Amino acid sequence: MPSPLKYNKRFDKLTDEEQELLEINKKSIADFVEQSSSVSDVNYATRNAHAKTYAVAIAELVIDQHIPEMLQPFFDKERYDLTIRFSNAHPKIIRGKKDIPAYGFAVKIKDENGTLLANFPLVNFPLFPINSVGTFLKLFTSVNRFFVKKWSSFSLMMQIIKVIPSTFTGSFIKNIIKLWRKRNDFFLSFDYHSVGAYRLGDYMMKIKLKPQSVSKNFGKRLKVKDALESYLNTENFTADVLIQLCYDLKDQPVNQLNVEWKNSPFVKIGEINIDKNNLLDPYACENEMLSFNPFESKMFFQPVGKLQKLREDAYKVSMQTRLKINKLLKYDK
Repeated sequence: MPSPLKYNKRFDKLTDEEQELLEINKKSIADFVEQSSSVSDVNYATRNAHAKTYAVAIAELVIDQHIPEMLQPFFDKERYDLTIRFSNAHPKIIRGKKDIPAYGFAVKIKDENGTLLANFPLVNFPLFPINSVGTFLKLFTSVNRFFVKKWSSFSLMMQIIKVIPSTFTGSFIKNIIKLWRKRNDFFLSFDYHSVGAYRLGDYMMKIKLKPQSVSKNFGKRLKVKDALESYLNTENFTADVLIQLCYDLKDQPVNQLNVEWKNSPFVKIGEINIDKNNLLDPYACENEMLSFNPFESKMFFQPVGKLQKLREDAYKVSMQTRLKINKLLKYDK
């Protein structure tokens, strides 16, 4: 097995034009969050993505005793404390309708002293349909403006059309078909992925969570939130934590997010365990205001790549605006 490729900050560098588009996008994020309580008809400002919280749980990460020696310095404890938020990717909280199966499994990792080590926002679809930073920023800005009624649906549709060509890869089509077939499956039966790459010290990795022994048919007649709460209140949940390392940019591209990594074996790091009856109140202010910004992680676990780099300012703007608005609204539950 060759040595893993080392991280280089050039993977993250934005052009001047991309930086200008990011500034426009940041303003659209702030505008959306400021009006998000009206958009979602709630009494607090929401996130501008993954607005809907299904549940929040306390968990633990148990490190595998047989992880490769080169990875041991990053996981030198037997156990780590976790806070997990389960969510839907839609920017608007929708009630009374069937949720689209675009789910989030965000993980906050702390050591025994309560020190934050990493935030990993994971999703149930392993790829992203956009490689161009400019195209993504224009689309994301138009989505924000659409919801605050500053742009028409025609403008949004034009941006969506520009994305379509990058979905024509074997990896993307295969995973779309897989998602369609699983669209009615139980939330915790999905695998969850870091769409982009993250640092692992000097190296780069992708992360995958693979649940153990969860029936795809659990809670078939229940709403997603009710089924998830029912399972976590009555069953213990365990998922394998797997990583892939980047060895060659041709096979494991950092800035091409619409294809899967190949020729990089999955390595088991450990297991996530959620004991039954470990749910927190998802509507309590301290839980709704949780931040899963991956750039708050320790340096050796931070995101890698141009599209990932955009998240740093996006998360900051969204969180700062939510804090400001929710203090004004005196949101406490």
